[in-house]
Amino acid sequence: MTKQKEKKTTAKSKADSGIEPPSEGVAPRLKLRYHQEIKQKLMSDLGFKNVMRVPRLTKIVINAGLGRSTQNIKIIELALKDIGDFAGQKAVATKSKAAISNFKLRQGLPIGVMVTLRGDRMWEFLDRLISLTLPRIRDFRGVSERGFDGRGNFTMGMKDHLVFPEVNYDTLDSSFGMNISIVTTAKTDEEGLKLLAELGIPFRKKTTQKAA
Repeated sequence: MTKQKEKKTTAKSKADSGIEPPSEGVAPRLKLRYHQEIKQKLMSDLGFKNVMRVPRLTKIVINAGLGRSTQNIKIIELALKDIGDFAGQKAVATKSKAAISNFKLRQGLPIGVMVTLRGDRMWEFLDRLISLTLPRIRDFRGVSERGFDGRGNFTMGMKDHLVFPEVNYDTLDSSFGMNISIVTTAKTDEEGLKLLAELGIPFRKKTTQKAA
Protein backbone atom coordinates (compact mmCIF):
# COMPACT_ATOMS: atom_id res chain seq x y z
CA MET A 1 0.00 0.00 0.00
CA THR A 2 1.40 3.39 -0.98
CA LYS A 3 1.74 6.23 1.51
CA GLN A 4 -0.99 8.21 -0.28
CA LYS A 5 -3.47 5.32 -0.10
CA GLU A 6 -2.50 4.70 3.51
CA LYS A 7 -3.22 8.34 4.40
CA LYS A 8 -6.62 8.19 2.66
CA THR A 9 -7.52 4.98 4.50
CA THR A 10 -6.48 6.44 7.85
CA ALA A 11 -8.45 9.66 7.22
CA LYS A 12 -11.55 7.66 6.23
CA SER A 13 -11.37 5.45 9.34
CA LYS A 14 -11.02 8.52 11.58
CA ALA A 15 -14.01 10.21 9.92
CA ASP A 16 -16.11 7.04 10.22
CA SER A 17 -15.28 6.67 13.90
CA GLY A 18 -16.32 10.25 14.61
CA ILE A 19 -12.88 11.52 15.59
CA GLU A 20 -12.55 13.92 12.68
CA PRO A 21 -15.36 16.00 11.13
CA PRO A 22 -16.63 14.80 7.74
CA SER A 23 -16.84 16.84 4.56
CA GLU A 24 -20.02 18.91 4.25
CA GLY A 25 -22.66 17.67 1.86
CA VAL A 26 -21.25 14.11 1.86
CA ALA A 27 -21.79 12.73 5.35
CA PRO A 28 -25.17 11.93 6.98
CA ARG A 29 -26.91 14.98 8.41
CA LEU A 30 -26.87 13.66 12.01
CA LYS A 31 -23.12 13.09 11.77
CA LEU A 32 -22.62 16.62 10.49
CA ARG A 33 -24.77 18.05 13.29
CA TYR A 34 -22.75 16.11 15.85
CA HIS A 35 -19.48 17.65 14.63
CA GLN A 36 -20.83 21.14 13.99
CA GLU A 37 -23.05 21.62 17.07
CA ILE A 38 -23.35 18.73 19.51
CA LYS A 39 -19.65 18.06 20.12
CA GLN A 40 -18.95 21.62 21.30
CA LYS A 41 -22.09 21.65 23.46
CA LEU A 42 -21.13 18.37 25.12
CA MET A 43 -17.62 19.66 25.72
CA SER A 44 -19.04 22.70 27.48
CA ASP A 45 -21.83 20.95 29.41
CA LEU A 46 -19.63 18.08 30.62
CA GLY A 47 -16.68 20.35 31.43
CA PHE A 48 -14.13 18.65 29.19
CA LYS A 49 -10.99 20.55 28.15
CA ASN A 50 -9.86 18.00 25.56
CA VAL A 51 -12.16 17.45 22.55
CA MET A 52 -11.00 13.82 22.35
CA ARG A 53 -12.71 13.20 25.70
CA VAL A 54 -16.14 14.10 24.28
CA PRO A 55 -18.27 10.92 23.97
CA ARG A 56 -19.14 9.69 20.48
CA LEU A 57 -20.83 6.72 18.83
CA THR A 58 -18.77 3.68 17.84
CA LYS A 59 -21.35 1.17 16.59
CA ILE A 60 -24.98 0.08 16.67
CA VAL A 61 -25.90 -3.60 17.00
CA ILE A 62 -29.37 -4.88 16.03
CA ASN A 63 -30.13 -8.32 17.43
CA ALA A 64 -33.36 -10.32 17.05
CA GLY A 65 -33.85 -13.64 18.85
CA LEU A 66 -36.07 -15.99 16.85
CA GLY A 67 -36.33 -19.20 18.82
CA ARG A 68 -39.50 -20.23 17.03
CA SER A 69 -37.49 -20.46 13.81
CA THR A 70 -36.37 -23.96 14.85
CA GLN A 71 -39.77 -25.15 13.61
CA ASN A 72 -39.84 -22.92 10.52
CA ILE A 73 -36.58 -21.85 8.85
CA LYS A 74 -38.52 -19.41 6.66
CA ILE A 75 -38.80 -17.07 9.66
CA ILE A 76 -35.00 -16.59 9.61
CA GLU A 77 -35.00 -15.90 5.86
CA LEU A 78 -37.70 -13.24 6.13
CA ALA A 79 -36.03 -11.66 9.19
CA LEU A 80 -32.71 -11.47 7.34
CA LYS A 81 -34.41 -9.59 4.51
CA ASP A 82 -36.44 -7.23 6.72
CA ILE A 83 -33.56 -6.31 9.05
CA GLY A 84 -31.27 -5.85 6.06
CA ASP A 85 -33.83 -3.51 4.49
CA PHE A 86 -34.22 -1.13 7.43
CA ALA A 87 -30.61 -1.39 8.66
CA GLY A 88 -29.18 -0.63 5.22
CA GLN A 89 -26.70 -3.49 5.52
CA LYS A 90 -26.84 -7.26 5.03
CA ALA A 91 -27.72 -9.08 8.25
CA VAL A 92 -26.36 -12.47 9.36
CA ALA A 93 -27.99 -15.40 11.13
CA THR A 94 -26.83 -16.31 14.64
CA LYS A 95 -26.58 -20.03 15.43
CA SER A 96 -27.01 -22.05 18.60
CA LYS A 97 -23.77 -22.97 20.35
CA ALA A 98 -25.13 -26.04 22.11
CA ALA A 99 -27.86 -28.62 21.66
CA ILE A 100 -30.85 -28.53 24.05
CA SER A 101 -33.09 -31.55 23.65
CA ASN A 102 -35.95 -30.12 25.75
CA PHE A 103 -36.34 -27.28 23.24
CA LYS A 104 -35.67 -29.50 20.21
CA LEU A 105 -32.60 -27.38 19.53
CA ARG A 106 -29.60 -28.76 17.67
CA GLN A 107 -26.12 -27.25 17.72
CA GLY A 108 -25.48 -24.89 14.82
CA LEU A 109 -29.17 -24.24 14.15
CA PRO A 110 -30.09 -20.63 13.17
CA ILE A 111 -31.96 -19.03 16.09
CA GLY A 112 -31.60 -15.30 15.47
CA VAL A 113 -30.51 -12.46 13.23
CA MET A 114 -28.07 -9.64 13.89
CA VAL A 115 -26.24 -6.83 12.14
CA THR A 116 -23.50 -4.43 13.31
CA LEU A 117 -23.50 -0.91 11.87
CA ARG A 118 -20.51 1.42 11.85
CA GLY A 119 -19.55 4.63 10.08
CA ASP A 120 -22.12 6.41 7.91
CA ARG A 121 -24.57 3.49 7.97
CA MET A 122 -24.69 3.76 11.75
CA TRP A 123 -25.45 7.48 11.61
CA GLU A 124 -28.06 7.06 8.87
CA PHE A 125 -29.87 4.28 10.75
CA LEU A 126 -29.93 6.29 13.99
CA ASP A 127 -31.30 9.30 12.12
CA ARG A 128 -34.11 7.21 10.58
CA LEU A 129 -34.81 5.56 13.94
CA ILE A 130 -35.26 8.93 15.66
CA SER A 131 -37.03 10.78 12.85
CA LEU A 132 -39.26 8.08 11.30
CA THR A 133 -39.49 4.89 13.35
CA LEU A 134 -40.01 5.95 16.98
CA PRO A 135 -42.85 8.39 16.11
CA ARG A 136 -44.70 5.47 14.48
CA ILE A 137 -44.92 3.51 17.76
CA ARG A 138 -48.47 3.53 19.09
CA ASP A 139 -48.91 5.43 22.37
CA PHE A 140 -45.22 6.28 22.40
CA ARG A 141 -44.25 8.18 25.57
CA GLY A 142 -40.50 8.23 25.23
CA VAL A 143 -37.57 5.87 25.63
CA SER A 144 -36.76 4.56 29.11
CA GLU A 145 -33.35 5.44 30.56
CA ARG A 146 -33.05 2.03 32.23
CA GLY A 147 -31.30 0.55 29.20
CA PHE A 148 -27.84 1.85 30.14
CA ASP A 149 -25.25 -0.74 31.17
CA GLY A 150 -23.19 1.34 33.61
CA ARG A 151 -20.48 2.13 31.04
CA GLY A 152 -22.32 4.60 28.80
CA ASN A 153 -23.77 2.06 26.36
CA PHE A 154 -27.51 1.89 25.79
CA THR A 155 -29.87 -0.91 24.71
CA MET A 156 -33.52 -0.42 23.83
CA GLY A 157 -36.09 -3.06 23.01
CA MET A 158 -38.47 -2.93 20.06
CA LYS A 159 -41.53 -5.16 20.44
CA ASP A 160 -42.56 -5.12 16.79
CA HIS A 161 -40.41 -4.61 13.69
CA LEU A 162 -43.48 -3.42 11.75
CA VAL A 163 -42.84 0.13 13.00
CA PHE A 164 -39.96 0.42 10.54
CA PRO A 165 -41.30 2.07 7.35
CA GLU A 166 -38.94 0.01 5.16
CA VAL A 167 -40.74 -3.25 5.97
CA ASN A 168 -42.76 -4.63 3.03
CA TYR A 169 -46.17 -5.72 4.28
CA ASP A 170 -46.84 -7.76 1.12
CA THR A 171 -44.13 -10.30 1.96
CA LEU A 172 -44.79 -10.23 5.71
CA ASP A 173 -45.37 -13.62 7.36
CA SER A 174 -45.00 -12.72 11.04
CA SER A 175 -43.62 -9.92 13.19
CA PHE A 176 -40.77 -10.08 15.68
CA GLY A 177 -39.05 -7.93 18.27
CA MET A 178 -35.41 -6.99 18.68
CA ASN A 179 -32.82 -5.21 20.78
CA ILE A 180 -30.95 -2.18 19.47
CA SER A 181 -27.65 -1.56 21.27
CA ILE A 182 -25.91 1.80 20.86
CA VAL A 183 -22.23 1.57 21.84
CA THR A 184 -20.45 4.81 22.74
CA THR A 185 -17.08 5.97 24.09
CA ALA A 186 -18.78 7.50 27.15
CA LYS A 187 -17.23 6.55 30.50
CA THR A 188 -20.45 6.81 32.52
CA ASP A 189 -24.19 6.45 31.96
CA GLU A 190 -24.61 10.19 32.57
CA GLU A 191 -22.26 10.99 29.67
CA GLY A 192 -23.98 8.43 27.45
CA LEU A 193 -27.41 9.81 28.30
CA LYS A 194 -26.28 13.35 27.54
CA LEU A 195 -24.83 12.28 24.17
CA LEU A 196 -27.90 10.34 23.03
CA ALA A 197 -30.31 13.01 24.25
CA GLU A 198 -28.42 15.66 22.28
CA LEU A 199 -28.54 13.44 19.20
CA GLY A 200 -32.32 13.43 19.50
CA ILE A 201 -33.37 10.22 21.25
CA PRO A 202 -36.58 11.18 23.10
CA PHE A 203 -35.99 9.86 26.60
CA ARG A 204 -39.00 9.59 28.87
CA LYS A 205 -39.28 12.44 31.36
CA LYS A 206 -39.11 11.37 34.97
CA THR A 207 -42.28 12.08 36.92
CA THR A 208 -42.06 13.16 40.54
CA GLN A 209 -44.78 11.91 42.84
CA LYS A 210 -46.37 14.50 45.06
CA ALA A 211 -46.46 13.77 48.75
CA ALA A 212 -49.95 12.98 50.09
